[in-house]
Amino acid sequence: MIRVLLADDQSLVRAGFRALLDAQPDIEVAGEAADGEEAVRLVRELRPDAVLMDIRMPRLDGLAATRAITGDPAFDTVKVVMLTTFELDEYVFEAIRSGASGFLVKDAEPEELLRAVRAVVAGDALLSPGVTRRLIAEFAARSKEPAAATALSALTDREREVMALVGIGLSNEEIARRLVVSPLTAKTHVSRTMVKLGVRDRAQLVVLAYESGLVRPGWLG
Repeated sequence: MIRVLLADDQSLVRAGFRALLDAQPDIEVAGEAADGEEAVRLVRELRPDAVLMDIRMPRLDGLAATRAITGDPAFDTVKVVMLTTFELDEYVFEAIRSGASGFLVKDAEPEELLRAVRAVVAGDALLSPGVTRRLIAEFAARSKEPAAATALSALTDREREVMALVGIGLSNEEIARRLVVSPLTAKTHVSRTMVKLGVRDRAQLVVLAYESGLVRPGWLG
């Protein structure tokens, strides 16, 4: 059973999410928070698998709450999905840097929400094409030169190749087809790369791929 914490200052939004999630046989809502401070407290108490976190909340906003959660080793299995009003939210870049595993627009279709929850708990990053391009644009604007790639020295050539493919947004299945290997092999390469680099999830791996210069912003066309 996937246990989800809802963090949003609008009770109607929480009620809608709860009705949808609780109707699923494999998902249950573990609790609700109306602000960031309460969200962090409930993560400590309830240890949910995932948090649906609104960015703009009183007392402690979603970014600060996400940093508090993802920065604590005790919560390394808790995945945070940021809820935004617009896909190109001004805080997208910072939230991924803060440790969020992905983004979801509040007016997304119900199936997209369910897929998002299941995806992040399974260890996948949830980044729509629009959000991915937003991240790339941010890196292009902020980075004149790529950071030193010394952190990648522990990777094999194949792991670097896999990391680059993750960086341009390919799934494990797509990576498998590109490299002519099985999806399980591709997943193993991704997992080993994440372990070696000490990153939390695929979203963080994408960030490092751009920061290290392994992937350049123009590569997606």
